[in-house]
Amino acid sequence: MAAATRGCRPWGSLLWLLGLISAAAVACDLASLRCSLGAFCECDFRPDLPGLECDLAQHLAGQHLAKALVVKALKAFVWNPAPTKPLVLSLHGWTGTGKSYVSSLLAHYLFQGGLRSPRVHHFSPVIHFPHPSHIERYKKDLKSWVQGNLTACGRSLFLFDEMDKMPPGLMEVLQPFLGSSWVVYGTNYRKAIFIFISNTGGEQINQVVLEAWRSRRDREEILLQELEPVITRAVLDNPLHGFSRSGIMEEHLLDAVVPFLPLQRHHVRHCVLNELAQLGLEPRDEAIQAVLDSTTFFPEDEQLFSSNGCKTVASRIAFFL
Repeated sequence: MAAATRGCRPWGSLLWLLGLISAAAVACDLASLRCSLGAFCECDFRPDLPGLECDLAQHLAGQHLAKALVVKALKAFVWNPAPTKPLVLSLHGWTGTGKSYVSSLLAHYLFQGGLRSPRVHHFSPVIHFPHPSHIERYKKDLKSWVQGNLTACGRSLFLFDEMDKMPPGLMEVLQPFLGSSWVVYGTNYRKAIFIFISNTGGEQINQVVLEAWRSRRDREEILLQELEPVITRAVLDNPLHGFSRSGIMEEHLLDAVVPFLPLQRHHVRHCVLNELAQLGLEPRDEAIQAVLDSTTFFPEDEQLFSSNGCKTVASRIAFFL
């Protein structure tokens, strides 16, 4: 689902954004010169947190914890003129639950150009680190890339996808950049944002949600305190995870572990309606039902959670229209 404004700008947030842009415009001419020198680089940074909050509320289905954690962490970080460390978030959950969607929204609502911004850096193990035998070269290249881009612009976003497929040990080169030191390798890096995305912990999250359902607890009653320990243990017990041998979790460098809950039938329906609206199509009951009927649910007895979340909704809609 594409990240777009989708009418999520009430008058209050519009006035807030206009004030922010006006303030930035005053310094933008001088900033463009200093940006090239690495001293100041804010002009591509356009945080619209009310827009982000609205978009998450309208379009992210079934993720009360993720919404609250992401918005709270970003507000505290963005409004702090002198953060003591970068913002470091680790997103965990089953496939299709919204992790990549949220990361794309963060890019969209923080940086002009979104994922295409030169300040947004997206890493995939399949594309950027495909050969584990080349890990020493990858370490050197990754450290150089992060250091060089933070030197050019401290306001940068680094997205690391599929952390469960990253070569173990690679992420250790990031450890110096994630802590609370003032300067690393001569670079002030405290305004950077690092996002790690992983399916690891998804099974454990699913089990907690299933047990809550069996106990007739509302899923919105599930607390972070119930999920964070099992996610952390799942990562630490997996020697093939990208955090393995990195020290990132052991040194408590993550500001938040963000759990994404498995999606139920009504959440998938919500995704179908969102996708139809994106396409400018009227919601037809037969098309919606056809998508739901073609979706596989688990466990076998309860048929409660979508096996692919909302990941295949767009392609299924195209098939049934």
